[in-house]
Amino acid sequence: MKKRVFLTGATGVMGGATLNELLGRGDKFDITVLVRESKRNRKLMAKYGDKVRVVWGDLTCYDDVLKGATGADYVLHVGGMVSPRADYKPKSVIEVNVKAAENVVKAVKAQPNSDAVKVVYIGSVAQTGDRREPLHWARTGDPIFPSIFDYYAISKCRAERIFAESGLKHWVSLRQSGILYPAILKNMDPIMFHVPIRGVLEWATVEDSGRLLANLCEDGLPEEFWCKFYNIGSGEEYRLTNYDFECYLLKCINCPAPEKIFDVEWFATHNFHGQYYLDSDKLEEYLHFRANVPVADYFAQMAKTLPWYFSLAKIAPAWVIKPFMRLIAKDKTFGTLGWLETNNEPRIKAFFGSREERSKIGSWEQMCEIRLAGMEEAERLSHGYDESKPLAELDIEDMRQAAAFRGGKCLSQSMVKGDLATKLEWECAFGHRFEASPALVLLGGHWCDECDPAPWRFDEQAKRNPFLAQVWNKMRPEGDGGEEYGTATPEDYR
Repeated sequence: MKKRVFLTGATGVMGGATLNELLGRGDKFDITVLVRESKRNRKLMAKYGDKVRVVWGDLTCYDDVLKGATGADYVLHVGGMVSPRADYKPKSVIEVNVKAAENVVKAVKAQPNSDAVKVVYIGSVAQTGDRREPLHWARTGDPIFPSIFDYYAISKCRAERIFAESGLKHWVSLRQSGILYPAILKNMDPIMFHVPIRGVLEWATVEDSGRLLANLCEDGLPEEFWCKFYNIGSGEEYRLTNYDFECYLLKCINCPAPEKIFDVEWFATHNFHGQYYLDSDKLEEYLHFRANVPVADYFAQMAKTLPWYFSLAKIAPAWVIKPFMRLIAKDKTFGTLGWLETNNEPRIKAFFGSREERSKIGSWEQMCEIRLAGMEEAERLSHGYDESKPLAELDIEDMRQAAAFRGGKCLSQSMVKGDLATKLEWECAFGHRFEASPALVLLGGHWCDECDPAPWRFDEQAKRNPFLAQVWNKMRPEGDGGEEYGTATPEDYR
């Protein structure tokens, strides 16, 4: 009998790759997708004919989500508002992505066999924020640490919490990294200058990402796979510094090297996201999704998909291209040069530390001279409890140790050994009492839901929370005096 798969986000990058991969196994799956009504989407879905059941609707409408989820064996929740659109609509991205998570969970729980339904949530590398050297190696369970002004990351953190604390018996959160796909070569947005040249990222190809989710819907996953968090990455070959990524990308579109067409001080020095993964091989062990194409070959393949006019860049000298790039950086809202012109001090502070710190940025040669420790020498963050113990052996004493390392307390007096799903009562360093499962806190890196990132009081929190301080004290800009950023409160974005 075919398995029934409900997929959201089918018109997006990862969702589209997943749909095509599932359709290639049409003898195994009946596929339902939820798609927003538009002329573009009508045309896009028409090519699939009757191979796909389409529910025309919206993720923020529960009845639409229920139509798609009813009868499903697998729910793959890939859809939502993403960057760069998410950056321009901060309140909308939180409303949309959080409401979508609530609706998916509610729709699955409405099924008579809800305990049997397998539910996949796609999280984001943005949830763990800025992780440049020496903290460039990361893993799930590290502190949730959305970069300042990254409302998309906040939405993903809140949505992930909804799934992890839903009570569903078979949920999993897969935190997606940056996706390599052909259209990325065409992206020219001022947000590209928010990416520190000294940063790193373990990329995931779009093909690997689609294959990952399709393989997940096959038989054979053990029960131990579920109710956990995983990082998605295409592995060692796709671990690139941001400078190396720029070099590959510009070569693809026939542009000169970065130092020829950009000034190094256009690029932020802090406050983005990205990391190499200590644990992304775990997903590969379970799902065997990596094609392992050499990264240079992959970029060459992407270059072949570009329209002919990109070849004209070969004959354009750097002095012609550079003014165009400068105009992008001077965007008044998101351009790093635009912030200087409009005296946007909160953004300057977040991404550079201060005007003074920005003025100290060295040459391209100095900025790109990065000596990155390898996996074996990685500076690994502590999670505050004995991680050598099997998960089945974790007990209330481990919870107390973890809470103390976060500056708080575990108020519950007991727990069933190894039960990471049942919520316990906790108190943070600021006296907020909350309930959360051990899985969310220990395996997911979450903590107090009242100590919300916006308006990013990381300095104040890190003084009381050693778990967070491990990251903040090393990633904060030199010129940051620890004040909060802007005047927004968490309630403005709930």
